[in-house]
Amino acid sequence: MSNGISYQDWHIAWADDQISLKDGLDRMLKIGAPEEEIPLLIKLVENPKFSIPGITLFHGAVELKQHDCIHVLLGRGLLPKDEAFVIGFTMGSTNQVSTAEESMFCKITKHLYPRIYKFNDEEISIFKDAVRLGTISDCKPLDCFDFESWQHKPLADIRIAAGIEPELIEAYYQVEKRRFPNSKASQRL
Repeated sequence: MSNGISYQDWHIAWADDQISLKDGLDRMLKIGAPEEEIPLLIKLVENPKFSIPGITLFHGAVELKQHDCIHVLLGRGLLPKDEAFVIGFTMGSTNQVSTAEESMFCKITKHLYPRIYKFNDEEISIFKDAVRLGTISDCKPLDCFDFESWQHKPLADIRIAAGIEPELIEAYYQVEKRRFPNSKASQRL
């Protein structure tokens, strides 16, 4: 916990689209876990820096800074449901995720991830929804988007440049709110 805000409380609201990406990341860095605290299994599954050259285990794998940018871009916090959406949408935006790949990722996150990183059935449902949303979206593949050159631009401009359709995201967030009325992550969308 830093400055009275814990990772459970942190998020940049979707509607707060006039802040810069850098400002959003700076707010996150005050409370987020440094890369060295991320368990090795998660790095092996989600971060291409730790993959075997020439082998793509999961499409949409990104390094931590890129992943954090996507959290801010999509208006998601750091709770498991937020992680499920961010990872799923990123994977889906590649338009390369097979059913087998999606199933294997779900099994790993549900059964092998360390306790606080595990996905339960609700998170897996959100992950699968997000993969589909990313797939039907006309957005650019978020694993390849150059966030570095957009650091000082407002989120609204970055969403346009990335091709994020606000109607699609906002409609899904309303559905998620209704599905999970007791979830802090879903209710603050």
